[in-house]
Amino acid sequence: MKEITSPTIEYSDEELCALAASGCRDAEEELVKRYFRSVRMCARPYFLVGGDSEDLIQEAMFGLLKAIREFDPGHDARFKTFAEVCIRNRIRSAVVNASRSKHAPLNDSVPFESPMLGFDASPEELYISREEETERLASLRQRLSPLEQKVLTLFLLGLSYQEISEQVGRPSKSVDNAVQRIRRKVAGNFGVFSES
Repeated sequence: MKEITSPTIEYSDEELCALAASGCRDAEEELVKRYFRSVRMCARPYFLVGGDSEDLIQEAMFGLLKAIREFDPGHDARFKTFAEVCIRNRIRSAVVNASRSKHAPLNDSVPFESPMLGFDASPEELYISREEETERLASLRQRLSPLEQKVLTLFLLGLSYQEISEQVGRPSKSVDNAVQRIRRKVAGNFGVFSES
């Protein structure tokens, strides 16, 4: 098993992918560390009514691992962009597969974001998608208390309940209750749906 030759050298994501492709486990682990917050941020906009958000984070991690193992620098895309597409596609697949009864908890996921756009999305589609997402969040925020607004912002940034608790000065249980209220308001505001 190969190792990173010099731990003091700062490798780019693309260099780490090349090392991981050659069998360097340390490089793969370094990329997982670098992108863990991104994984959480990609998974966070999907609420699981009656389910555990850790399930989607786990699916997102599988997407990251796929990105690390399949990244091709010849496609003129940065690893970060490719990783985000792989992560979001894996989450979308989990939501779609959730329509089967054996995956009932994933059935009620509610994304804030517009439908996933891949590499072939035009700049106009990306802009419209971001505008729609901004409008959805603005509409939702009007229905939230000041505490719920703070919790939602921190939650979408990928912070854990404990980290949010420290930021807002409330116990973790209070943060959990606020997240549950936000989920109910999201479901009521946008209707519960999953992507097909």
